[in-house]
This record gives sequence, structure tokens and C-alpha cells, in this order.
Amino acid sequence: MTNAIPQEQCNIAIIGSGPAGISAAITLKKAGVDNIIVVERESEAGGIPRHCGHIAFGFKKYKRLLTGPQYAKKNIAEAMSLGIKIQLNTTVTALGKGGKLSLVSQQGIYELNAKRVLIATGTREKPRSARFVSGDRALGIYNTGALQGMVYLKQKIPFKRPLIVGTEIVSFSALLTCKKGGIKPVAMIEENSKPTVRWPIYYGAYLFGMPLFLETKIHKIIGDQRVEAVILESAQGQKKSIDCDGVLFTGQFTPESSLLRMSHIAFDEDTFSPSVDANGQCSDPAYYAAGNVRQLVPEKGRNAYFYTSDNPPNAVNISGMCWDQGAEVAEHMLKSLESVTP
Repeated sequence: MTNAIPQEQCNIAIIGSGPAGISAAITLKKAGVDNIIVVERESEAGGIPRHCGHIAFGFKKYKRLLTGPQYAKKNIAEAMSLGIKIQLNTTVTALGKGGKLSLVSQQGIYELNAKRVLIATGTREKPRSARFVSGDRALGIYNTGALQGMVYLKQKIPFKRPLIVGTEIVSFSALLTCKKGGIKPVAMIEENSKPTVRWPIYYGAYLFGMPLFLETKIHKIIGDQRVEAVILESAQGQKKSIDCDGVLFTGQFTPESSLLRMSHIAFDEDTFSPSVDANGQCSDPAYYAAGNVRQLVPEKGRNAYFYTSDNPPNAVNISGMCWDQGAEVAEHMLKSLESVTP
């Protein structure tokens, strides 16, 4: 006889412990909602900010600039002080109808039945494969998240002289990570005719003593065991080789939406995001979404300090914006929850 899958119940389940998820949890808890469970697949809560060791976080909320790890710890500490349950090393494997979640943890598989679910799984950078970059499969090819994890969390240096691909705000965050690790990039390249970030931020490349090549892409990566060089190609088709020991792909974010793709919830194939209404509610009314899993074209004037209006990013919000959106969606979830018959 097959043993039945263990069942748990909760009022609110939140998938993801980054700024959007934790903000929603805190907002709901302060409004009097009990039995809130935050599900986090990593061994430590806090989301992407805990990988970012430079100072750029928390000024709006905490009235002072913090490093990413400091910001994440303060967010989690507030949630924990309110009695919010955070389940680490736990992965949601399926989104069922009406808020029924399938999960797996170190204790095994189980199901969690929630009255309302917030999807706050965030975003990720496109890897080399998704950018269709040809060449050898050598060591030394990373994205920003992997680099930050190695430098700040593992204290490891993956390369010394990489080429940086991209000019989004995260690309300049990567430069700060490189400085922390004693890494000296050889150049930064951008396929478009102008950097993604606004003046004067993109002058950060020159402050780091490296050239910025516009209208340039990677033609081929060269290297047997490790990256040795990269062949660059200009918009006019001219090619040149540049020596380096690594390639750092930055930006071109895409929502972390694999769960949604496999679910019954309506999905937007253009943005790779859940289809939501103005309240952040999905096609299944038990589900909501907040943060960078909702990839939208920035509104006029939004993020204007960071991005050029004619060359917007892939709708990545900075942590403070994710925090605000998490709180906003939580208010709508609260109203919806109040309508549920006990």
C-alpha cells in the first residue's frame, strides 16, 4: 500500500524570499494574517541582494545605504521577528489549481494547500546558450549572479582578466564585484549603438581603466581548457581578437518562470511572465505575482536614472521597487483573503 503524501495547510504561501516575497509576508503579517509560509529553495533566505556585496541597497526603507547582504539580513530579521515561517532548502515542484502546491525538501515530498499564493521567484540572466554565442566550451564563462556568489559567498576568484558583455545597471554592479575580487576586466562590449544605462553611469567603464566597445558582439570564444581569447565582431562585420581569461555575460534578464510554464496558470509568451491583472492576480484567483517574475515594459519615466528611454532593459526592477510592489500586491491579497469563507 502506497503511503499518502503528507499535507499541510496555510493561509498564505509565498514562493521566494527576495525583497518582493519578504515585503509581502511582512505586510500581510502586520495586517493580522497568521500562518504565512515563505518557501525558499536556497539554504539561506534573502534573494539576489545577498549576493551583492557592494553598497547600493535599503536607503528608502532603512534611511542608509547598505550592502546587499546587510539589506537581506535586515529584511529576514524583521520577518523572523514577526513570527513568519521561512522554509529553506525547499523547492516547489508544481502549482496546482486553487493554491495546492507540490513541494520537496530534505524531509521528502509533501503538499501545501494555501488560500492564497504569491509567486515571487524573481529573474535570472540569460546564459551563453540562450544568447547563441559560438566557440569552445572552455572554463571561465559566467554570468553576474554566479560571479557574485563566488566572490562574496565562497571567496573564490574565477578569472583575472575577463571580457564583460552588456551595459545594464547589473553590468556596472559586476564591475564593483570585480574590484572587490581584484579582477581587472579587459573591456566591456554592447551590441547597441549606446549603453543601456544613462549618462554618467556608463563612464564607470572608463573609471575602471577599460575600453567600452559599442555596436560590438562576440563572434567566437577561443580556448581549450580555459578561455584564452574572444573574437569580436562590429556592426560593420569587422572582426578582431582580444586576449582574456574569461567572459562575463550580464543582463538580458528573463523571469524565473519554469513553474508557470508547467502549470495551468495563463502565461505571456512575449514577456515569459504570468498574465496578471492590475492587482497582480493571475488567471487562477488563488495566485498572485510580484517582483521581477513580472517582466513588464517600464512605464515612461520609470527607472529613468538608470536606463535610456529608447533602449529599455528587460524590465528588471531594483530591490526597492520589488519591495514596494510586494507590499502593494499583498494589500490586494489581503482584500481577496478577507472574502474567503472560513
